[in-house]
Amino acid sequence: MTQPAAAPTVQRVDPEHRYEILVDGRTAGLTAYRDRDDQRVFYHTEIDDAFAGQGLASILVQQALSDVRTSGKRIVPVCPYVAKFLKKHDEFADITDPVTPEVLKWLETMRPH
Repeated sequence: MTQPAAAPTVQRVDPEHRYEILVDGRTAGLTAYRDRDDQRVFYHTEIDDAFAGQGLASILVQQALSDVRTSGKRIVPVCPYVAKFLKKHDEFADITDPVTPEVLKWLETMRPH
């Protein structure tokens, strides 16, 4: 009998400013952020090609945004995937801030080049 695949798990990796989704102990993807005062600015989400098409990005972002709510921060969706996710999931509307030119300028100074 083959073992069913373990459910994916999401973990926040503070030193790397990202949330990772793990499948069977392997990193399958990430969503990267930077904190700006009480805002968590999400700027990039990716899923490894080997794990594409399994709905992992949605699970990852859902759990990351739930963690933001728990930590008392607000969401700024610079990442196009996070922005698209939020359009379909209005349960996070109350903690979502708009992407402003100031945020984008600030983010450019924070991201590794």
